[in-house]
Amino acid sequence: MTKSPSPFTWIAVALATIVSLGAAASAQQPRIRNGRVAVQPPRGALAQSFRALVSAQTDVAWIGYTAPVVDRDRTMCCFNSGSTWINGNVVTSDSQPCCGACRLEPAADGTSMTRRSDSGGKVITLEGSERMVVLYRVAERRVDRIRVFSEDCEVDAGGRTVQWLENVRPAESIALLETFISAGVERRDRVAESAVTAIAMHADTTADAALERLIAPNQPESVRRKVTFWLGNARGKKGLELLRRILSSDPSQEVRKSAVFGVSQSREPDAFDVLANLARSDDSSRIRSEALFWIAQQGDERAPKLIADALEKDSSPEVRKKAVFALSQLRGDRGVPMLMQVARNHTDATTRAEAIFWLGQKAGKQAAAAITERIEQDPDTEVKKKAVFALSQLPKDQGVPLLINVARTNTNPAVRKQAIFWLGQSKDPRALDFFAEILK
Repeated sequence: MTKSPSPFTWIAVALATIVSLGAAASAQQPRIRNGRVAVQPPRGALAQSFRALVSAQTDVAWIGYTAPVVDRDRTMCCFNSGSTWINGNVVTSDSQPCCGACRLEPAADGTSMTRRSDSGGKVITLEGSERMVVLYRVAERRVDRIRVFSEDCEVDAGGRTVQWLENVRPAESIALLETFISAGVERRDRVAESAVTAIAMHADTTADAALERLIAPNQPESVRRKVTFWLGNARGKKGLELLRRILSSDPSQEVRKSAVFGVSQSREPDAFDVLANLARSDDSSRIRSEALFWIAQQGDERAPKLIADALEKDSSPEVRKKAVFALSQLRGDRGVPMLMQVARNHTDATTRAEAIFWLGQKAGKQAAAAITERIEQDPDTEVKKKAVFALSQLPKDQGVPLLINVARTNTNPAVRKQAIFWLGQSKDPRALDFFAEILK
C-alpha cells in the first residue's frame, strides 16, 4: 500500500513551487539601472502589443523582453579585451572592476561577444544564463536600434523608460525581428543587421527557418552575407547544412565567399572537410583561395598537406599565391620548411618570389625577437634606418648584397630588422640563404 505524503511534505512541495515560480519571475526581469522599468501585462500577440507600445511612446524609450539563448557559453556584454566574466561580473586582468553596465543612453556602447570557456586559463565558476535580453530603441515612434545582451549583463538605461514584456514566446520574437529585414531592399543599416544577429541567438528551431528564408536569392546581398556568418557561428549542424547549400548553388560570388568564412567559424566536426573539399575542387579560384586561407587558421594537422597539394596541382596563379600566404599563416613556424622548399624548388618564378617575400616577413619577426636583448641606444638610429631604405632603392645587384651585409653585421637591432624587412620586399633569391640562417 502506497503511503500518503505527510502534511509536512505537502508544505515543503508548496514552498518549493513558490520559490521556483518566484525565481522564474525574477529571471524575466532585466538587470537595468538608471532607468524605470514598466512591466507590461500580456495583451495578445507580441506583434500587436509591440506596435501599440511603439505608437504610444512620446519620447525616446526602450522595449524589451527575454528569450532563450542558443549558446549558454557565449557572453554578450560590454568589457575590455583583458576582462574576464566571473559570477555575472566583469573584471579585468588585474581584478579591478571593468566598465560596469552596458550603456543604452546617451551614447551606446558596442556589445562584445566572447565565450566563458575562452578565459585564458582563468576559472569561470558559473554557467551562462539560459536566456538573453532583446531591447528595441524607439524614437519618433519607430525602432532605430536593436541590441542583445546576456541576461546576467547589467544595462544602464541612461534615465530612459524600459517597457518590459513578459512571457514572450520565441517564435513570436523571431517573427517580429524578421519584420525589420526587408526583402528586395538593400538595407545596410544597423537595425537590419542587429535583427539578424538577434534571430541567430534564439534557441528555437523557428530561428533556423527564419535564417533559411533570409538567405534566399531575393533577399538583399548584405543580409545574406550577414546570415552566413551567424549560420556558422551560432547555428550548429543546421547552420553548416545551410552553408553547404549556399556554397553549392548561390549565384553571388560575394555571398559564397562569406559562406566560406561562415564554415570556418563552425564548431561542427565536418566543417574542416567542407573547407578541404572547396580548396580541392570548387570551380571558382576565388573560393578555392578563400578556403585555403581559412584552412590555415584552423590549427588542424591536415592543413599543411592540403596547402602543399594546392601549390603543386592548382593551375591558378591566384590560388597558388594565396596558398603561399596560407603557409605563412600556419601556427607557430610550421609553414617555414615548406616555404623554404617552395622558394627553392617551385617551377613558377612568381610563386618562388612570393615564398621569398613571406619568408622575409617570418625572418624579420624572429630576428626582432632574437636581437631585442642586445638593443643599444644609438642617437643616429633613424638616420641609419633611412639609409637602409636608400639601399633598398638601388638596383638589386648593388642593393641586395649590401642589405644582406647590414642585416648580418650591423650592431643596431633596429637597423638589422629594417634591412631584413627590405630584403623580404626585394623577393630576390639571394636573400633566401640568409633567411634560412635566421629561421634556424
